[in-house]
Amino acid sequence: MSVKVMLANEVADMTVNKKPLFILDVRNESDYKDWKIEGESVTSINIPYFDLIDGVDQILDQLPKDEPILVVCAKEGSSVFVAESLAEAGLEQVSYLLGGMKSWSEYLYPAKVYQDQDLKVYQYIRVGKGCLSYMVVSGEEALVVDPSRFIDTYEKVAADEGVKITHIVDSHLHADHISGGRDLAERLGAHYYLMKSEGAVFSFNALEDFTKIEFERVSLEVLAVKTPGHTPGSVSFLVNNKLLFSGDTIFVGGLGRPDLGGKVAEWAEDLYETVYEKVAAITDDVVVLPGHYASLDEEMNGEGFVGDTLGSIRAKNDMMRNKAKEDFVEMVVANANSETPPNFEEIVGINRGVISATADKQQELEIGPNRCALHHTH
Repeated sequence: MSVKVMLANEVADMTVNKKPLFILDVRNESDYKDWKIEGESVTSINIPYFDLIDGVDQILDQLPKDEPILVVCAKEGSSVFVAESLAEAGLEQVSYLLGGMKSWSEYLYPAKVYQDQDLKVYQYIRVGKGCLSYMVVSGEEALVVDPSRFIDTYEKVAADEGVKITHIVDSHLHADHISGGRDLAERLGAHYYLMKSEGAVFSFNALEDFTKIEFERVSLEVLAVKTPGHTPGSVSFLVNNKLLFSGDTIFVGGLGRPDLGGKVAEWAEDLYETVYEKVAAITDDVVVLPGHYASLDEEMNGEGFVGDTLGSIRAKNDMMRNKAKEDFVEMVVANANSETPPNFEEIVGINRGVISATADKQQELEIGPNRCALHHTH
């Protein structure tokens, strides 16, 4: 029996569209517990590869006989061996994930968010990582928000749309993934924007110098210049008074973590001012488009993208309603002891421009889940 190959985009399509998927994950138990392929329709079990080297007969009773089985490992090699062993044992619908969890970590799932006579917005869902990036197309130009390092994706869409990427913004200095903003700007000659207070050492346009970025029929308002989330220079962007690119300040199910810099109480006060003064002035019908999500099943809406109206988010999140500053800060501090993003200091150093890393090293640093949310309502 031959085994089949499944690509990361096929797995993403199945998880996003809630198609049944049975996964045999053969990584170490600790890796599986820390990070795995999840979804409402996904069933997965973990049996480490080293337990299967001498044969798979002992696990056959744990596997479905008449359903497809996807074998997953870190890089692919172990899953190929196990998948072939299962096929030799008589199972007929066995496949392995090409590139393993590394390929799963890197795939960007495209979703159309919004369109009117002035602009069109695409969301790129990094399903294996929980990161979100965006492209805003208007006329013959495009803006990219919080790009991942997979910049070919944005270039291809721009080419398909017949537009030129002219503006690139990062809402903050990311701690869980490596930004593609600088590389994309250098390759295309586009304007790249970041808060000066984030400490980047390379050349960029400081967002402190802008209240608005305008092109074609788009007016991107740099929201009160500064809306701290889990970094002091986090920025939100209000586009045409209809869409709020909130970075890691506001999520569909919670707020950003202000504890990664070691000043949790101080930054929690900033976060309070952001939520209760700056964001409070924005109308309920504005659509919030965040930089991350915690659960695709819970946070993807009926239109197929991660986002919600600000009014709905306020209604679901008691942290954003009627909290005194003292109570808010106390709750943030109490929730600030969760794990930090893996390798976040090195990733921040790369994004700041003070550390360089090969493509292989960047891939290695990004493996694992995102941990950028402070509090979730679900």
